[in-house]
Order: sequence, then C-alpha cells, then structure tokens
Amino acid sequence: MKFRKLLTIALLLISGALIAQTKPNVVIIYTDDQGSRDLQSYGATDLITPNMDKIVNGGVRFTQFYAQAICSPSRASLLTGKNPQHAGVPGNIPSVPVTSKGLKGEQYTMAEMFKDAGYQTVHIGKWHLGDQEGMLPNEQGFDYSFGHHVGCIDNFSHFYYWRGPNRHDLYRNGKEVFYDGQFFPDLMLKEAKSFLDNMEDKPFFMFYAMNSPHYPYQGTLEWLNYYREKGVVYPRDLYAAFLSTHDEIIGDLLKKLEDLKLMENTIIVFQSDNGHSTEERAHHGGGNAGPYRGAKQCLFEGGIRVPAAIAWKNKLPAGQVRDQFAVNADWMPTLAELCGIQLDTETLDGKSLIPVINNSQSETMHRDGYCWQLNDMWVARKGKWKLIGNPYDTSMRDYKFTVDRWLVNLEKDPGETTNLAEKYPKVLAELEKQFSDWQENNKSN
Repeated sequence: MKFRKLLTIALLLISGALIAQTKPNVVIIYTDDQGSRDLQSYGATDLITPNMDKIVNGGVRFTQFYAQAICSPSRASLLTGKNPQHAGVPGNIPSVPVTSKGLKGEQYTMAEMFKDAGYQTVHIGKWHLGDQEGMLPNEQGFDYSFGHHVGCIDNFSHFYYWRGPNRHDLYRNGKEVFYDGQFFPDLMLKEAKSFLDNMEDKPFFMFYAMNSPHYPYQGTLEWLNYYREKGVVYPRDLYAAFLSTHDEIIGDLLKKLEDLKLMENTIIVFQSDNGHSTEERAHHGGGNAGPYRGAKQCLFEGGIRVPAAIAWKNKLPAGQVRDQFAVNADWMPTLAELCGIQLDTETLDGKSLIPVINNSQSETMHRDGYCWQLNDMWVARKGKWKLIGNPYDTSMRDYKFTVDRWLVNLEKDPGETTNLAEKYPKVLAELEKQFSDWQENNKSN
C-alpha cells in the first residue's frame, strides 16, 4: 500500500512536470516610441525591418490596435490588463531619485500571473514603472530583471541626462551594475541569451522591453551611412538607423529561440508602446504615423494607434490581418487563455482576443466602447465614432485649437481632419456621457 501511494505521488509529479513543459513560452517584444507606420509590414517603404516583419507576417497583424500616448501608462496597462487610471498610473513616472509614483504592489501583474502558473519570469530592458520599494520588477512578479528603471538612458554610459542631477541607471535584480561604453541593446540581447541558455526545465515569460527607437537616437554607423546614402534626410535618417539597429537585435533574439528549438512552443507578441516622438530630444521627429494625425503625448491616432501582432508557429493563424479594435490591456487575458491559465477577468478592462484571432469576421468591436485620458485631453471611442476633448496635436505643436470638442468618424476620416461635433450633437452628447461615466468609475489612485 505504501509503495502504491509513493508510486502514485511520483506519477503525479512526473505528469505535472510534463504538463508544465508543454505550456507555451511567452515573449513580449515591446518597442519604444515606434511610429504607427514604421515597419515595412505596416506600409513603410524607406525602412529595412525584416525581423520585425517576420513576426508580424508570421502571425496575426492588427491594423486598429491601441496603447496609451506615453510610456509609463502604456506599460502599466500592458502588465495589469487595465486602463492606466484603473492601474493607478495615469501619467509618466517622474525620472527623479525619490518619488511615490509608480505601479503599486497591490496591482496584480502579468508577471505574477505567469509566476503563479509555474513560469519563470524575466524582465529585460526598460522599466519606467517606479523605482521605490514595492515597485521594482523583482517585486512585481519577475524572478530576474536587467535594465534601466527610468524613462531613458544614454545607450553607452547608461546615464539619465535629461533632468538633473545626472544619474547612472543600470541594474540587475535591483543591484547597480556597470558596463561603461557597452551598447545597451547589445547588453539586453546578451542577458536574454544567457537566460535562455540557463533556464530551468519549465516554461518562461520574457518581457523584452526595448528602449529603442526612443531618443537618444544611437543607431550604428553602418545603418546611418546606409540611410544617408539612400537620401533619407534629417531627422528621419537618425531615427531609421536606430530602428534598423534594433531590428537586427530582434533578429538575433529570434535566431536564439530557433537555435534552441523553442520557436514552435513560444508565443511572440510584438507591439510599440506609443507613437513616435516629436520632442526636442527626438530632434522634433523622425518617426512616421502615415495617414494618422498626432504623435506621442497626444490622443490623436498617431499617438495611440500602434503596430501590434501575435505569432505562434503552427498554432495560431499566420499571415493574417485583423481590422477589429483592440488595446494593449487585452494581451493579459489573451495570453492567459492561450496558456491555459485561470485568470479572474472581472476587474480587468482587457478582453481576450482569441475570438478575433481565430476569426477575421468576429464582431468589429468586442466591447461597447473605450476611453483614454492624458492630462486635460481625453477620448471617448465607440464604434466608428471618436470624440476628443480638449484636443492638442503633438505632430503640429504650434497649432492651437479653437474648440474643446473634436468629433470624427474614423471609418471615413482616419486622419481626424474634419470636426463633426456641430453636425452630430446626439453623438457628441452620447460620447460625452460615456467619458463622464468612465471618469467616475476610473478615478486614479
């Protein structure tokens, strides 16, 4: 009897281990300030982006996918499955040595979800969700972390220079490390490869949070010369060189997964965190939103509509396009469903995209509506209608609006050029109420 009991326990342990091994790995490649159209697979004709295109074309590409307009809220939404106000991160976390702002420990993160399901969890790259106690990656569900904590760094000195005092910002599992003169994207790749070479015999979740093509633009000389020889002019040449440099890094990461024969059991999510920057530190531009108005730091389409795709070799549709509305908060419940993880979605704003991924004819909007807010600017979206309150346009920083309501029909006017607020007062009133109700229910912590 005792032998039979021990045998049963052993079989259960073996069975559990086999189940764990068959769960898919997950890699999220999150790029930084990459424009809505800055991929060949999204229509760019002047950029070389074969590795990102390999992910996009090898899976399901979304044409109407939304994030937030700036870095910290976008990351908070991704990792919690909630809108930024609901997650308690409505704006960027200040890049100062001491601040109480950040993603609070009571928020349940995607990393904690995977860790609770028996996954190894690793963060590599940019964090920008707080650097005080309880806010750092290792305290938010990541077993391993390497990267910088604030919004951006110089890629060779690893210093944050943009608001004093200047500070060194490179850490491994919360301990400061120094790699003077080494290119940060190369360091990220080295850390990822080391993790993959030494990972435990269980599935993993990797948040590969790139800091490119966010300023400072520091692409390789080879790519800079290439684009200048092709006649690409400033500042597009600087941006393009950095983008193609980071595409090569992504290619090396994909090759490592292939060499280790992990690709067929690894889900890859690709997404930019927001639109391209037109800030002074980004040379006032370089990125491209294509037909869309706006850029990073505003809620016009160019600030929040981003390239996004999901691929899983031989498991999900390949070479497919989906035009349905989706947001980055949707990834958490989507990945939970794909990985067979039980997740309480009642308090989430994200919804599983599996019906849309599996069926291009699934309903266009799998939610009643959605809202955004950044500073005084806000948006209420429902179907084809989008209402912008207190509009400002960071792609035309000198332009001043004379109205405080801007209503557009995105199906007919994706460039948001014509204000229909006076023509459709009932739609205006409905969307104003939608935002008012949302604001009441999503007061920031």
